[in-house]
Amino acid sequence: MTLVLYRIDDRLIHGQVVVGWGQPLDIEFIVLVDDTVAAEEWEQELYRMGVPPEMDVYFHSTNDAIKALAKYRSDSRAGILLTGDIATMRRLVDGNGITAVNVGGLHSRAGRVQRLRYVFLTPEEERELRALSARGVAVTAQDVPGARPVSLEDLLAGNEL
Repeated sequence: MTLVLYRIDDRLIHGQVVVGWGQPLDIEFIVLVDDTVAAEEWEQELYRMGVPPEMDVYFHSTNDAIKALAKYRSDSRAGILLTGDIATMRRLVDGNGITAVNVGGLHSRAGRVQRLRYVFLTPEEERELRALSARGVAVTAQDVPGARPVSLEDLLAGNEL
């Protein structure tokens, strides 16, 4: 297998990722890419608590994750790569052969406008998603595997199908 899902979700590791995505995709490892979490052992321990013991979790800064992508892609197990924001995922995509990105939960905060019930975006985040798409990356929003993927066009228009 390999990295089977590249997901943006501001909650990072939580039940929807571990159970909702992890079980149907038979995930055996998660790569969490977040500069702050990578630098804080106590935060890593909090996220480890949300993962079953048979699932490995790897924490990386963005720069370290870029260097480690080939290792995770060649892993015989199925894995998920998670970022908490679009900007981090964009940096990972640049020149690294990522062809599809799943937008999961990006929740309400100052400056964000609701696009789907689980996705709120700033104008800058919308530009970053369009830039990913312009590079040939398939960008879809999907909160759980059983839901229908929402295209970038429908996401930005707020058309939840």
